[in-house]
Amino acid sequence: MRLRTAIVAGVSAALLLAAAPAFATSGKGQLFHDGTIVRTVVVPAPVPGGGTDPFYGVTNGAPGQLGIAGVAPGDTGYHGGSWAAYHVTFNGGVTPYLLTSAAAVMAAEQAGDVTVTRDAAADFRCPVQP
Repeated sequence: MRLRTAIVAGVSAALLLAAAPAFATSGKGQLFHDGTIVRTVVVPAPVPGGGTDPFYGVTNGAPGQLGIAGVAPGDTGYHGGSWAAYHVTFNGGVTPYLLTSAAAVMAAEQAGDVTVTRDAAADFRCPVQP
């Protein structure tokens, strides 16, 4: 659980701001994972096309929307914070609602509420801090 609270930081803000492929500063923040808010600390490094763990940045979400980590320490398939960036955009005519997990993103996509777009140029590495 401790490791879970130390995932990526500030990445949600970075992805929401045009998903720049390089992040210049470290920071602290929060994001969603499996329906809960986790704290993050990060010194990110770009790895264009090298991400394996899904990270979803919602471009036009509801108030309070944070970035969403698809996996976290202790989850099967977690690769240490090598984040594959995805943009999630609510489709026209859909009132945005909070998405708090990768499963919620996939359900919203299947319902036609959002479009999910892979952005390999925005992949980044952000190992967790113990």
